Amino acid sequence: MLISQIEKQQIITDDNISLKSWGILILLSIIWGSSFILIKKALIAFSPVDVACLRIGITSLAFAPFLIYLWKDIDWNKWKYFLLVGTTGSALPALLFAIAQTQVSSSMAGVLNSLTPLFTLILGYFLFKNKISKFQVLGILAGFTGASLLILGGATADISGNVIFGSLIIFATFCYAYNVNAINAFFKDTRPLIISAVSFSLLGPLALAYLACSGFYTQLTTHEYAYYSMASVTFLALFGTVLSTVLFFKLIKDTNPIFGSSVSYLIPIVALIWGLSDGEQLFIPQMIGMATILTGIYLIKKG
Repeated sequence: MLISQIEKQQIITDDNISLKSWGILILLSIIWGSSFILIKKALIAFSPVDVACLRIGITSLAFAPFLIYLWKDIDWNKWKYFLLVGTTGSALPALLFAIAQTQVSSSMAGVLNSLTPLFTLILGYFLFKNKISKFQVLGILAGFTGASLLILGGATADISGNVIFGSLIIFATFCYAYNVNAINAFFKDTRPLIISAVSFSLLGPLALAYLACSGFYTQLTTHEYAYYSMASVTFLALFGTVLSTVLFFKLIKDTNPIFGSSVSYLIPIVALIWGLSDGEQLFIPQMIGMATILTGIYLIKKG
């Protein structure tokens, strides 16, 4: 059933994508490219789990008024799909990135995040029977080669030689890719604001309950940089999650999964700029790995 629905969708190419969609793509790249430095600052005072739960909890509160307003328009029979989209598109990646960035620099997190289009293509092929060209196969190989260069580069690539933490980010991009395909399959005719409001309303109470039981409030009142970190995660939630989630869902609805995930072209550039401004260093393995990944994405788009 899912496959037949996708086959019936109108094919949208780069030639007929509107300027509005391109504008959303650029805006998203700036917002999301800045997310990694904000995670880094939030981790100064709070644990990775606290940062992830704060991000989800604040976002759910921000969407609460929209949830009430749109209540009658929500198809609650799809609650499992809403929960799936919220988990794979926000909750799991938020946690994985926060844990990984205890060992991985913000700039490198942004570079590895660009693997999303590769996984989008792979999952689209295996789960939704989308076709893959020879250029896209080469793109997948190039992308994973670049990721391997980054992760196995060790300390010179600023990943502290720990493959596990770099792999967490790769798994997060896998979640993003699944989320892109899930939105396209389950919510093609659903308003982006409804998708966001419902998915976060299902996750928010759990996140806020965890914070109430953890040592978050003690940390908030005792840590020297608590309010600095709180401001960072609040900005991350309101812009990097609330605003960007609505924009991204709209972009997917107006275009297609591959175009939407190609925001990962520009995210690494923004992340690297922030990282360099914060004193992070750029090494040759980083440059080679990033260039290889971006080459892979280009081949995917070309295909």
